[in-house]
Amino acid sequence: MVFETPNLIIREFNTGDAAFIFELLNSPGWKKFIGDRFINTLDDAINYIVTGPIASYTKNGYGGWMVIMKETGQPIGMCGLFKREYLAGPDLGFAFLPQFEGKGFGYESSMAAIQYIKENYPLDGLFATTALTNTRSQRLLERCGFTNNGTVTLPGYTEDSRLYYRSL
Repeated sequence: MVFETPNLIIREFNTGDAAFIFELLNSPGWKKFIGDRFINTLDDAINYIVTGPIASYTKNGYGGWMVIMKETGQPIGMCGLFKREYLAGPDLGFAFLPQFEGKGFGYESSMAAIQYIKENYPLDGLFATTALTNTRSQRLLERCGFTNNGTVTLPGYTEDSRLYYRSL
């Protein structure tokens, strides 16, 4: 476990989480707002975990963390820090299975992650990006203390994204 909240356990991903990653990365919201990561098999999901979160934990000391319901042990989403070469600091990102969206878990996990990051990493601030049409995530970021810093075109994308920043 990395940290917990009243309702959630947040921990690092491992290869045993492949079925969950397969489901999350193929959910409609992920594909619409984040993009297709071409996770078509459980082996693809394992490769994503190994080359994504696990590699980031080793290289950067942080990465995306699994969000689990404390009461049931059910994985419901991802929240954590992501290293983006095009940003001057880490990017706070989050995504949840459709049935757990809009229930406050994004806010709860993001605020706990921000507090954990403040206490454990020598960072001045965090960035976040969203699709211009992802108003739900934009509202969540603003609730978490991020401010709109205009737009940015992410590598590999043709449309701009909204850029946010939050001091720590």
